[in-house]
Parts: sequence; C-alpha cells; structure tokens
Amino acid sequence: MAEMNQTPDGMRTRIAFFGRRNAGKSSLINALTGQNLAIVSDVPGTTTDPVSKAMEILPLGPCLVTDTAGLDDEGELGAMRVAKTLSILEVADIAVVVIPCGELPDEAERRLLAECERRGVKSIIVRSKRDLAPEVPVAEGEIPVSAATGEGVEALRVSLSRVSVKEPDLPLLADLVSRGDIVVCVCPIDASAPKGRLILPQQQVVRELLDLGCVAVVCQPAELPGVFARIGEGNVRFVVTDSQAFKEVDAATPKGVPLTSFSILFARRKGDLRALCAGAAAMKSLRDGDRVLIAEGCTHHRQCGDIGTVKLPRWISKYTGRRLAFEFSSGGTFPLDEADLPALVVHCGGCMLTRRAVMARIARCEAAGVPIVNYGVAIALMHGMSAKPGSCMVER
Repeated sequence: MAEMNQTPDGMRTRIAFFGRRNAGKSSLINALTGQNLAIVSDVPGTTTDPVSKAMEILPLGPCLVTDTAGLDDEGELGAMRVAKTLSILEVADIAVVVIPCGELPDEAERRLLAECERRGVKSIIVRSKRDLAPEVPVAEGEIPVSAATGEGVEALRVSLSRVSVKEPDLPLLADLVSRGDIVVCVCPIDASAPKGRLILPQQQVVRELLDLGCVAVVCQPAELPGVFARIGEGNVRFVVTDSQAFKEVDAATPKGVPLTSFSILFARRKGDLRALCAGAAAMKSLRDGDRVLIAEGCTHHRQCGDIGTVKLPRWISKYTGRRLAFEFSSGGTFPLDEADLPALVVHCGGCMLTRRAVMARIARCEAAGVPIVNYGVAIALMHGMSAKPGSCMVER
C-alpha cells in the first residue's frame, strides 16, 4: 500500500468517469474504490468539480480515479463545469462513460465518445443502475453495473485492468550512460527547496542512475569544483543540474564535460524536446506589453525566490529587455484562451504530469500558433547556452 501511495501522479494510469448528472458516476466510483470518495445525492449536479483518488487496480497498477461533473449541467455556471469536465480528457488514459440502463446515449455522450476516439483515449461504456432495469438488454461490450448491489463492479475492475495504456518507453537516462559511469547531480538547497527531501526530478534521476548501475554523485553548486578536484573531470560522464543553477554550474564545469539539466531530461521523456527548443527562439521576438504564461504541472507552496513566479520573470525580462505581462498557472489548469492568446508559454519539466498531458499542452500551443518552451531550455538560452535535442546536452 505504501508503494502505491508514494507513486508520483505522473506515473499513474488516469481513469476518469463521465456521464450525465445523476447517472450514478459517484456511486460507482465509491463502489469501485471501496471508499466514500465522492458525495452521493439524488440532487442533480452534486459533483461540481473533478475529484480524484489514488488507488491500485491489479494488474493495471497505481491509478488516479477522477469523478467529474455532469455533461448535461445547465446555465452559465453549468457550462463552466462541463468545460472543466471535458478538460480532464487531456490527462485521462481511460474514460469510463456511465449511462443508465435503458437510456440511449445523448448528444453530449456521443460527442465525448467521439472525442475519446480522436484523442486516442480508451473508453469503456458502463450501464449503471442495473438493479432498476434488470430486464433491459445491454449491448455487447457494455458493462451492466449496480453500485447499490455491487453487481458488475468486479467486471468493471477486470475490464479496467485489461486496458493497455502503456506510454512510449522513452528513456530518461538509459541511452546516455553505461554501467559504472559517474554522473554528477547538482541539487541546490536554498530557500525554495523543500524541507528534508529532494524534488521529484532529482529523486527520479538519482534513482534511475542507481538502477542502471551508475555512480550518482550529488552535491550543491558551491561544492562542484571540489567534486571535480577529487574525481577528475575525465572520469565524469556528464553533469545534470537544477536549471536555475545553470550559470554557476556552467562556470564550475570543465568545458570537456557535457552538461544538461533535470528539466531538459524530463522535457525529452515527457514531451517533444525539439518543439520546446524551437519555441525558445520566440523569446527574442517578444515585444513590450506581450503576455507570457508560465505554467507548472503541479501545485506547491511558493516560497521566496520561487523559480516560476520570481526568477523566471526576472530573467526573461532582463534577457529580452522588454516590459512583459506575466501570468501563471499550476496543477491541472492550462488557460490557453484562444480569444486572448499569450505570446509565449514557458512550461515546467512536467514531472507530475503524464506524457499524454504534456503532449496535449504542446499540441494545443502548436494548434493556436503559440510558441512553447521548457524551463530548462529557456534558462539555458538566457545564460548563453542552447539545448541540443539529439543528445539532451547543452552547447556551451
């Protein structure tokens, strides 16, 4: 159980439940999870915002199960809830479409199923409230379920476990190192660092190096010269640093030693590094008054010196020499309003997002003609370096 609870959200299979108000989504999720995750009521529109719960469905593994508002919600506020519900498709791996037994799919459900097919999201149709219509035939491939009696819940669990949602097996480090290589990981511990732990990208890189039989040497920027003095630059395969320390680490790293950042490594694994590198060129084209959206895939407590809200705006303003308007988003929100598009999106490494979610954000930017760049790529460029998509290292 501890292992399942500690699995990062970006490594979970995301299962979202969709349907009309009072279709039985919340009751079904409670029956599936064995917990009172979602509030259940006969009042239409009880679920107003997506609600998620971490669980494990064997043999599928760690999952994030999400309840959503009804597709038929009404009024101005209802339309906002529906839009929020549909936005979950950007991150969902499996869509469970809940339709009461005996009822035909309505227009909203048909559109949702068509959108699932277009996006490549696996869909499962569940016929809910089976106990109220036991005589109604169910189409082949649909799963009759009654949350009240438990009928069909196990069949749904088995069906979910058989869905293949394997993402492309893109490497983080495996193609960059060989067993026995020494890699230096530079992890600044400053006011913005979390207490008592490393941030997730740093943890995952160090862990993967150990899994690959490599030697991970971890230090802070000020200790880097001493590390090279002890190890010798010829023995270091490459250095990977937190992006915000690029300038200091570049100065302390011998020119013959390759250099990259945690953010750039994750950009390659989670998204499209070539597209993000191409987006970097737009930074020099920014003009006074342009809007820049700085987007993060997680929500965390911001402290003094926060990279997203403090350091990046300062560095971008200095680099461009322009007076820019900065906007910020975090977590599941990605406000790309086509009626008022930003001139540039600067996105984090996406360690808390699945690759599907990161690629969906990149695709939305490309469709809208908005350049998007990754934190690591942008910071490297602003400090006189440029990321190389092929090798993941920076040109210095």
